[in-house]
Amino acid sequence: MRRRPLLSSALAVLSPLGAGPGARAQGAGEGKGGKTLRLAFRSPETSFDPTQTQSDQNSATVIAQILEAPLAFDYLARPVRLVRATASAMPEVSADGRMFTVRIQPGIFFADDPAFKGRRRELVAQDYVYAIKRFYDPRYNSSDLYIYESLKLPGLSELRRQAVKSRRPFDYDTEVEGARAPDRYTLRVQLGEADPRFLYRFADPVIMGAVAREVVEHYGDDIGAHPVGTGAFRLKRWRRASRIELERSPHYRGTRYEGTPADEPLAQSIARRLQGQTLPRVDRVVIDIVEEEQPRWLSFLDGSYHWLEVPPSFRTLAVPGGQLAPFLARQGVRLQLQPQADMTMNFFFMEHPLVGGYTPDKVALRRAIGLAFDGPGFIRRVRGGFGVPAQSTVPPFTSGYDSGYKSEMSEYSPARARALLDMHGYVDRDGDGWREQPGGAPLVLSLASTASQLERRANEWWKRCLDAVGLKIEFDINSWPELLKKSRAGALMMWGYSWSAGSPDGGFFLGIAYGPNAGEANDPRFALPAFDRLYERQRGLPDGPEREAVMRQAKNLLVAYMPYKVHLHNVLPDLVQPWTHGYWRHPFMRDIWRFVDTEERPA
Repeated sequence: MRRRPLLSSALAVLSPLGAGPGARAQGAGEGKGGKTLRLAFRSPETSFDPTQTQSDQNSATVIAQILEAPLAFDYLARPVRLVRATASAMPEVSADGRMFTVRIQPGIFFADDPAFKGRRRELVAQDYVYAIKRFYDPRYNSSDLYIYESLKLPGLSELRRQAVKSRRPFDYDTEVEGARAPDRYTLRVQLGEADPRFLYRFADPVIMGAVAREVVEHYGDDIGAHPVGTGAFRLKRWRRASRIELERSPHYRGTRYEGTPADEPLAQSIARRLQGQTLPRVDRVVIDIVEEEQPRWLSFLDGSYHWLEVPPSFRTLAVPGGQLAPFLARQGVRLQLQPQADMTMNFFFMEHPLVGGYTPDKVALRRAIGLAFDGPGFIRRVRGGFGVPAQSTVPPFTSGYDSGYKSEMSEYSPARARALLDMHGYVDRDGDGWREQPGGAPLVLSLASTASQLERRANEWWKRCLDAVGLKIEFDINSWPELLKKSRAGALMMWGYSWSAGSPDGGFFLGIAYGPNAGEANDPRFALPAFDRLYERQRGLPDGPEREAVMRQAKNLLVAYMPYKVHLHNVLPDLVQPWTHGYWRHPFMRDIWRFVDTEERPA
């Protein structure tokens, strides 16, 4: 599960190597290095060290091409299913659901790197143990530590506390029950609390991607710029917040697609094309950071991109009424409409003296802000009509999502918003047209945002909605990495972005409000004991009616206290050029670039 900027996709576009965003593409096989794909991210990356990504989706997507977890998702299977990656067999799970044993395939090697001093370095189980332990190292202050901490892996929290207390380096050499390697190719992970869905963690290259200790020790504080893994690609060049270049790893073992494709024409077509083919299908990937919409759109029209998630401001032109525009159809462009396992939201920092707190007046202020926000208009005007109004934090395709569940989360009612504000003393005392706080102090809301064109339009929508009920709002503009840092430090009043699911476990989308996750996934630092008990209860239950009922109670509390105002679940319109093959957006999987192929673009 990863953060991504408000209303934007982490994996946006793909094209042959050209001169830059908007440049006309060469033939896909031209130039050095054979076939080249080009992508555009809509916000800067943070780090390519898994412990330091701050749950950033863009960074995680790149890491997933380089590092490998023991398992992976079947690229073409729907419903999704797990398959082996570096594991020789599916994990063995103990009867109590707490012990997971994974056998690693011998003969898998890391990409060559100076840290290995000229030797080929084989992947071993201890590399996974080391990767897990790194999340506990206080040196990295990982925003994803909560994933392991909440499951109480025996011995690891104790090692962390010792390092903090003694102010000495984290002890990686002491063996603990939580994560260990009884032999060269066997990994054992022991949970302190049962989690029936922990198996999905073994398919996350960020949370469970193998890392070689020699590499981390060789690069030290610069490890975020030197990811080295066993995956299909390796990092070649990186200009921060500008360009990322990957190349095929010469030590990659050359896998083939061996899954079970869905009974859908597109999946069957891709599977036939991949039959017998060695992965990856391309030799190079170039990723540009392009935050504005117009250059991406114009470059696609010029043939520079293999595919494009249509920018919101161009959706009524490209996909009117949800159908491909005739001028694009005549060019052979294909449309893929992709419902997403994600949610776009804004949160309120619960420790802020204005919008935070659990008293009736503070709850009323947050609810009034939510009711004043015109969600249907937002989807129509800002999102181009592509999105499903959200009723809770839990998205489609995950456990706990109920298409029949309705709540105030999606309600738009300026009249109710004004009534709530009036009732709790948020009134205009001086006649200047803006409401004050109950005690008479000024009431000025502050919403953090990036400077992108898309977020500027979202900010304009916020201002229009809140002006209508007499609430004054200002905007704190900064870069995406800087806002992530500020959020973790508790320095923002309000902010917004999207959470994208990494597995079918909807429990994560309740975990973003779990008290012990404050400062990590729980950005608002919501702390409600009644909610925490529900979260803990559902986490230990198997999927089924009992867990669904508990999750519903938890969703109700989040609607009532409103630490999050969730707007929508995205439906993404992807346009695909006729010379692109093998692309199909996956609900959870990030390492899909190895399956995509390209042919010479027609003259």
